[in-house]
Amino acid sequence: MWSSGVWFLHHDNAPAHTALSVQQFLAKNNMTVIPHPPYSPDLAPCDFFLFPRMKGQMKGKYLVDVSEVKKKILEVLNIIIEEFHKCFQQ
Repeated sequence: MWSSGVWFLHHDNAPAHTALSVQQFLAKNNMTVIPHPPYSPDLAPCDFFLFPRMKGQMKGKYLVDVSEVKKKILEVLNIIIEEFHKCFQQ
Protein backbone atom coordinates (compact mmCIF):
# COMPACT_ATOMS: atom_id res chain seq x y z
CA MET A 1 0.00 0.00 0.00
CA TRP A 2 2.85 2.37 0.75
CA SER A 3 4.38 2.11 -2.71
CA SER A 4 1.03 2.24 -4.54
CA GLY A 5 -0.15 5.32 -2.66
CA VAL A 6 -3.56 3.74 -2.04
CA TRP A 7 -4.47 4.28 1.61
CA PHE A 8 -7.53 3.49 3.67
CA LEU A 9 -7.46 4.86 7.20
CA HIS A 10 -9.65 3.43 9.94
CA HIS A 11 -9.63 5.25 13.24
CA ASP A 12 -12.11 5.91 16.00
CA ASN A 13 -14.12 9.08 16.44
CA ALA A 14 -11.81 10.63 19.03
CA PRO A 15 -11.75 14.44 18.89
CA ALA A 16 -8.06 14.38 17.96
CA HIS A 17 -8.92 12.29 14.90
CA THR A 18 -11.92 14.31 13.77
CA ALA A 19 -10.40 17.76 14.19
CA LEU A 20 -10.62 20.05 11.19
CA SER A 21 -6.83 20.14 10.77
CA VAL A 22 -6.70 16.33 10.62
CA GLN A 23 -9.57 16.17 8.14
CA GLN A 24 -7.86 18.77 5.96
CA PHE A 25 -4.56 16.87 6.09
CA LEU A 26 -6.26 13.61 5.10
CA ALA A 27 -8.14 15.29 2.25
CA LYS A 28 -4.99 17.05 1.02
CA ASN A 29 -3.15 13.72 0.93
CA ASN A 30 -6.05 11.84 -0.72
CA MET A 31 -6.44 9.43 2.18
CA THR A 32 -9.76 7.63 2.31
CA VAL A 33 -11.22 7.40 5.81
CA ILE A 34 -13.35 4.37 6.56
CA PRO A 35 -16.29 5.42 8.77
CA HIS A 36 -16.31 4.15 12.33
CA PRO A 37 -19.68 4.01 14.10
CA PRO A 38 -19.64 5.74 17.49
CA TYR A 39 -19.70 3.57 20.63
CA SER A 40 -19.16 0.29 18.86
CA PRO A 41 -17.71 -2.35 21.22
CA ASP A 42 -17.78 -4.84 18.34
CA LEU A 43 -15.10 -2.90 16.48
CA ALA A 44 -12.88 -1.90 19.38
CA PRO A 45 -13.40 -4.06 22.48
CA CYS A 46 -10.14 -2.80 23.99
CA ASP A 47 -11.63 0.69 24.15
CA PHE A 48 -14.43 -0.57 26.38
CA PHE A 49 -12.61 -2.99 28.66
CA LEU A 50 -8.84 -3.11 28.47
CA PHE A 51 -7.88 0.54 28.07
CA PRO A 52 -10.17 1.88 30.83
CA ARG A 53 -8.86 -0.81 33.20
CA MET A 54 -5.27 0.07 32.33
CA LYS A 55 -5.92 3.80 32.69
CA GLY A 56 -7.51 3.25 36.08
CA GLN A 57 -4.46 1.34 37.31
CA MET A 58 -2.07 3.96 35.91
CA LYS A 59 -3.94 7.02 37.18
CA GLY A 60 -1.83 9.24 39.41
CA LYS A 61 1.44 7.50 38.58
CA TYR A 62 4.44 9.60 37.53
CA LEU A 63 6.66 7.74 35.10
CA VAL A 64 9.99 9.24 34.07
CA ASP A 65 10.69 7.53 30.75
CA VAL A 66 9.39 5.02 28.22
CA SER A 67 11.03 2.06 29.95
CA GLU A 68 9.09 2.85 33.14
CA VAL A 69 5.86 3.13 31.16
CA LYS A 70 6.52 -0.28 29.55
CA LYS A 71 7.31 -1.82 32.92
CA LYS A 72 4.15 -0.44 34.55
CA ILE A 73 1.96 -1.45 31.59
CA LEU A 74 3.31 -5.02 31.81
CA GLU A 75 2.55 -5.09 35.54
CA VAL A 76 -1.02 -3.93 34.91
CA LEU A 77 -1.52 -6.43 32.07
CA ASN A 78 -0.23 -9.24 34.28
CA ILE A 79 -2.76 -8.26 36.96
CA ILE A 80 -5.57 -8.37 34.40
CA ILE A 81 -4.35 -11.73 33.04
CA GLU A 82 -4.21 -13.14 36.57
CA GLU A 83 -7.81 -11.99 37.15
CA PHE A 84 -8.85 -13.83 33.97
CA HIS A 85 -7.07 -17.00 35.17
CA LYS A 86 -8.90 -16.84 38.53
CA CYS A 87 -12.20 -16.28 36.75
CA PHE A 88 -11.74 -19.32 34.53
CA GLN A 89 -10.58 -21.49 37.44
CA GLN A 90 -13.75 -20.65 39.38
